[in-house]
Amino acid sequence: MFEPSIYTLASILVLTAIAAAWDFYTGEIPNRLVFIGALASAALLVWSGTSGGLGITKLVLVMFAGAVLVTIVPALLYRAGGIGGGDLKLLAVVGAALGPFLGLEVELLAFCVAALYAPVRLIWDGKLVQSAKTIAQLAIRPLLPKHKRPAPIALEEMTALRFGPAIFVGALLTALHHIGSAR
Repeated sequence: MFEPSIYTLASILVLTAIAAAWDFYTGEIPNRLVFIGALASAALLVWSGTSGGLGITKLVLVMFAGAVLVTIVPALLYRAGGIGGGDLKLLAVVGAALGPFLGLEVELLAFCVAALYAPVRLIWDGKLVQSAKTIAQLAIRPLLPKHKRPAPIALEEMTALRFGPAIFVGALLTALHHIGSAR
């Protein structure tokens, strides 16, 4: 089984920390940051993978599988307008760098962190009840006949949540768990 080096884990932590801060303050994760992170992670993977006895072909397959498997659910969410393109690209880099197993672990933990944070944020902003009504409308709308459907919900009525910080927390928890279990 593929195991990323401590250097690869550290590079992903640095990348996701910078992306989280950028996303928190600006609401976006820039392409150049993700591209630089992808290059650095790939270089570290090739260096550590080839020095660890993995062939370049196997390493490329692991990177490809990680990127593809980790982005399946986020790609569907992106298409539905649920997450941004920067989040999707960042998760692709995480999957490529950490491989499919640890990449999916980061993704699952990020979604768990976001799911725990969202209600707290809605309560803080005083929008929990309105958001619950909006969710109910979104859930019921497709089930109603077309002539009885309410008007589509305006984007302004929905609450945006920055996902970059959740990805960082997922990467941090994965790294801590991986480093702790390696000892």
